[in-house]
This record gives sequence, C-alpha cells and structure tokens, in this order.
Amino acid sequence: MIYAGPRLLASAVLLIWLVSSCQSAPPADTPAGVAQPTAPPLLRLQRSVPLPRVKGGFDLMALDAAGQRLFVAAEDNHTVEVIDVRTGRALASLPGFDEPKWVVYRPAGNRLFVSTGGDGRVTELDGTTYRRVRSYAFRAACNNLRFDSTAQQLVVGVGKSFGALGLIDVVRNNVVGKIPLAGYAKQFELDGPLIYVNEPALNQVEVIDRRTQKSVAAWPVAGTSQNIPMALDRGHHRLFVACAPGQLVVLATPGGQQVASLPIPAAADGIYYDPRRARLYVSCGAGALVVIAQQAPDAYRVLQTLPTVPGAGTSLYSPALDRLFLATPQRAGQLAAIRMYQPAP
Repeated sequence: MIYAGPRLLASAVLLIWLVSSCQSAPPADTPAGVAQPTAPPLLRLQRSVPLPRVKGGFDLMALDAAGQRLFVAAEDNHTVEVIDVRTGRALASLPGFDEPKWVVYRPAGNRLFVSTGGDGRVTELDGTTYRRVRSYAFRAACNNLRFDSTAQQLVVGVGKSFGALGLIDVVRNNVVGKIPLAGYAKQFELDGPLIYVNEPALNQVEVIDRRTQKSVAAWPVAGTSQNIPMALDRGHHRLFVACAPGQLVVLATPGGQQVASLPIPAAADGIYYDPRRARLYVSCGAGALVVIAQQAPDAYRVLQTLPTVPGAGTSLYSPALDRLFLATPQRAGQLAAIRMYQPAP
C-alpha cells in the first residue's frame, strides 16, 4: 500500500472538485431549463459578427445568395443591416425605417423590399446603391413579406386590429389586390395556389385560395396557443407550426390534420426545414436553437438543444449556402450580433 500524505490528499480532492465543477456548470448565457448538448454540436458556430451600433432586437432576414449578402431588419434600431457573409463584415446600415419587420431580396432586377410595421409600407430599394425606388402604402402595419416568382408578386401581411394580405405586382409596380382574413396574420407560407396563414389570436391556420382570393378552410392548432412561425416541407406535404408556450405542431397539407406534436423551448420565432438532412432548425427566444430529426413524415425527435442567449429568436436557414444565421439582440452587457452556423453532416 502506498501512503499519501495530507497535502497530497487535499490536492487530489481539490482537483476532483474543480473537474466536476467545470463539467457540470452551464455557460453563463444558458437559460434555465435548456438541456446541454452531450454530443458534438449539430450546428457549429463559425463566426459572430458584432453590430455595436444596433440597439434592441431584430425581426426577420433575407439573403442575396449569389452576392452572399445578408439583410437583417433591426426593428428596434429602425435600420436594415447589411452583412458580408464571406468576410463576416458589416457592410452598411440603412436608416429611416419605421419598425422594419421583414426583408425580401429579389435577384431579378437586384431589388430589396422592406416591410414596416410603424407606417404600414413596403419600400423598394436598389440592391446596389440602397437608394429608395418607390413605396407601397397600406391601411395599417405591414409584417410578413413573401415573394412569389411564378406570379411575380409580393404578398404582405397587413393589419393589427384586423387581418389582410396585400398583393404587389413587381412588374407593374402597383398594389393589385387585398385578401381579407379572419384574423391578424403573423406568418404565412405560399404553397402553389394556396396560402397557409398563422392567426395566433384565433389559434388557427387559415387557408386562402389565391385564384379566388377567398378563405377555403380554417385548421385549429390543438393543444397549444400563440402559433407564430411556420415552415413548409413541400416534398412530404407537411406544415410545421411553432407555438410560443413551447410546442411544435405538424399538420398534413392540404387537409390540415395534426399528425405530430412535440415540446420545444418557449418563444419560438424562427423555424426552417432542411430537406437535405431531413431536419428542422427552430430558434427560440428562451435562449436555444433546437435541431429536430424528421424520422418519417409523421415522426419527429429532438436531436439537440444548443444554448444561445435570451431574446435570440430571429434566424434564417439558407439551403443554397448551407448556413444558419441567428440574430442576438442588444441588451445590458450584450452587444447585438449575427451568428453564423454550419450544420453538421
């Protein structure tokens, strides 16, 4: 038997305690209740681009994939931030937007469109000079903005006390229609002749037929509430709806049957489907990025939950660049930034 003196024993105990503490202590920005990854991360952080002049939080983003420029609506800062994805450098800060909500980049014509909630407008900018070309005015706040390349139309969610979808013809440069909704549109997806609209106040997805510009169905989001972001798997005809209390609901399209549901962290604000890996990426304002496996069209499993920071709900996944971008807001002791992640194989 080898005798260890008191000093050696004390040193060994201290070393064991330090190792144990380092292994069990979560990162400082980890929200309570968020599980720590126990395997190599399925989203690897490549770089973080600081935005020291941006105050507050963000809304949605758009990408110029060919030019590798990221456009971010800095809602509280009343700017649109332009990021060079190649170099991870901030290129420009475009001021003067009244609560920018969503951004769409249209490669044909090199045009940038920004919807604003404060003044109910969609503003068109030159994609090179960033000069304002024209604007389209609506009755109230403009939010979710999508571009349909087949119809050559922008579709914009309008309203707060009411709900509507505005239609903008980008060839004729005018508003060509307004589709009334049962409730305020938070987010929506275009699916051929149909539009699926999340209406959180009514806890439903309203289905619009674009040919008649009328509602054809209302699908309840059962077992939860505050259905905010959505994403679409067109290949398997599945609609993913994330709800603020912490639930992901999967609906079959076009019938609207609920085929799956699973818990996620609270305050989801971004959800994207990665068809290459059959995965979902969900960014949650509670302070987490969730990676979910699509095992079958009606079977899903959380693979990993990665801690981020509270309030980091705005994200964008680009299949073209195979990158996920996450906006982290400015708060006390924390600079605003854009994080760039590479999905693991």
